[in-house]
Amino acid sequence: MRHWWAALLLGLAGFAIADESVRVCHGYGCLVQTRIRYTEGQLGQVRRMLFAAVDAASERKILGEAVGRLYGWAGEQSEIHGDRGGNYADDNASGKMDCIDHSTSTTRLLRLLTARGYLRWHRVLEPEARNFAGLIPVHWSAVIEEKTNGEPALFVVDSWFVDNGQPAVILPLDEWKKGAGPDV
Repeated sequence: MRHWWAALLLGLAGFAIADESVRVCHGYGCLVQTRIRYTEGQLGQVRRMLFAAVDAASERKILGEAVGRLYGWAGEQSEIHGDRGGNYADDNASGKMDCIDHSTSTTRLLRLLTARGYLRWHRVLEPEARNFAGLIPVHWSAVIEEKTNGEPALFVVDSWFVDNGQPAVILPLDEWKKGAGPDV
């Protein structure tokens, strides 16, 4: 009888702990979407990373690393492993990603982290564009907002700048809109 209860409890625990999947875009303009599965072990690593944050600034720093790690694992399951920063370094490699692919996929990854309660100092917003001459969108990025009691602080989480698996670049939205990037 005791073995039956142990088996039942183990079975129920399996339902409480489940892998998660997210669709990751590639092919430019989200032409192709591949379902990526993250194991509970992988998500546990990300949770431990983010729970080490002591404030909003440290959460942003760790979040860049966590997003890079999530993309690295996605590259193990899809063609995006060959994606390089920007639009030209990956040439004609399958799995290449433009800023639309990155902003959409990163927003989805951030929403996964939010749904699991891993982001304590930020909330996820819709992607934003920076425009040429104030009119034509030329680059998109995922956006987070720091949870504050005062004026909202907005930041981009831009994985487009870096090679697959590298930490995402996180910058204040207003600086990014003026053209800031990792090399600027």
